[in-house]
Amino acid sequence: MADTLNYRIEVTGPADGRFAEILTPAALDFVAKLDNTFAGRRRELLDARRRRRERLQSGEEQLDFLPETRSIRSDESWHVAPAAPGLEDRRVEITGPTDRKMTVNALNSGAKVWLADFEDATSPTWHNIVDGQLNLFDAIRRNIDFTTEAGKRYTIGDDPATIVARPRGWHLVEKHIRIDGRPVSASLVDFGLYFFHNARQLLARGSGPYFYLPKLESHLEARLWNDVFLLAQQELGIPRGTIRATVLIETITAAFEMDEILYELREHASGLNAGRWDYIFSVIKNFSAHGADFVLPDRAQVTMTVPFMRAYTELLVRTCHRRGAHAIGGMAAFIPSKDPVTNENALQKVRQDKEREAGDGFDGSWVAHPGLVPVCREVFDDVLGGWPNQLGKLREDVTVTAADLLDVASAGGEVTEAGVRANINVALRYVDSWLRGTGAAAIHHLMEDAATAEIARCQVWQWIRNGTKLEDGTALTRELAAEFLDEELANVRADFGNTTHRLDDARAIFTETALGDKLPSFLTTGAYARYLTATTG
Repeated sequence: MADTLNYRIEVTGPADGRFAEILTPAALDFVAKLDNTFAGRRRELLDARRRRRERLQSGEEQLDFLPETRSIRSDESWHVAPAAPGLEDRRVEITGPTDRKMTVNALNSGAKVWLADFEDATSPTWHNIVDGQLNLFDAIRRNIDFTTEAGKRYTIGDDPATIVARPRGWHLVEKHIRIDGRPVSASLVDFGLYFFHNARQLLARGSGPYFYLPKLESHLEARLWNDVFLLAQQELGIPRGTIRATVLIETITAAFEMDEILYELREHASGLNAGRWDYIFSVIKNFSAHGADFVLPDRAQVTMTVPFMRAYTELLVRTCHRRGAHAIGGMAAFIPSKDPVTNENALQKVRQDKEREAGDGFDGSWVAHPGLVPVCREVFDDVLGGWPNQLGKLREDVTVTAADLLDVASAGGEVTEAGVRANINVALRYVDSWLRGTGAAAIHHLMEDAATAEIARCQVWQWIRNGTKLEDGTALTRELAAEFLDEELANVRADFGNTTHRLDDARAIFTETALGDKLPSFLTTGAYARYLTATTG
């Protein structure tokens, strides 16, 4: 606990092991200064999110490119900062949680960048958050290893990936750290602790403090991050513009403000990334009351090649390269299998996906498993040749309108009973894993994170609300979905056998967030407050 002249900081989580090395009075005071400075603006922006979503849902507002920022979009003269050391070449990026094993494996994977994820791939237990900070602290100082159950020891090699940390989104709080009794922004906890402890060390090693920013819904939220960066650099005496940030364009509203987001962050901006499941999740949330034109088919049918998704990714590449920013492609979530046929079929799909991205001009792409690094690297090597990126590929052939981005009906496809059941099954498995402290879960040969559970439960809610008919003509009702839920729960229980699980809690969360009258903005906010804080101190 730390006292200052103006406020009182309280840490309610247990002080396990080496946690005191991260939760120092100076580090906590730094986080508190950030939070006290920006707490009011953060709340205002979250209120603005809610009001805008209500207007979009009701049809009161039509989503379009902002007329008030037309001058920013039309001005050809401005560009983002040049690539920082370690971020010139981003042809393969691996993503994953910040546990010790993943930290060592990701840094040694052969990927150019590791997205060290405190967000969707991390279950935000108190242990996971602070232990993840410790693992990054040790890794940056080359003082980390990992020993398997078989006794094999792994250390960081000579050419580790560049670390880019992803803090939690603006909508989340960290209930185990409080200022004058109120919980602190989870974004600022994750950012602040990492930056405070590691910024100078990273610079001394020829790298820098780099971040991925998740779930932004407007350029004003990007402006808030930029102001956080300015204050953080000032407080530690680090040169302005040292921080670099890549923004995930994973909300439909942010897709209409890509230029503006880069502009707000321009002295700190590094690029944009295309986040698939969260993007579709955002489409459903914002247009949940707009009827059949916005009802999507089975999740597996909403590929990156359907027209409205392709419009979004092509606009992202054009926008980035016009401003000198990197465009980073989406996730390959497949987990290599021991079955050669399964493996070959999946790897071929991964290769095709990466070939599409490289051909479209992306500068790199994500994988979720070290086994996919060679495939992604080979594809981008073939296209890049001796160049580190494709910033010179301006994609001036691309013209994307608001109607193109909103043409959700172009996805086509159908909703099937198998698709409904798959969503329920995966959501139950993932939420169970998340509740037990694992945020990156291997499910049906895919590495799934929180975005998976969000899109899965959101689709079921949308289909029920619209009385969507399945392939046999049966309308999906709440009662029928509840029957499927009972049956899939039994199937998952049978698969789990006598192992420890939290399936009853997972069922309760799914029922509340997918089968209720209203669609909660995020399942993780309520589940965190109700379950994770109660079980972690």
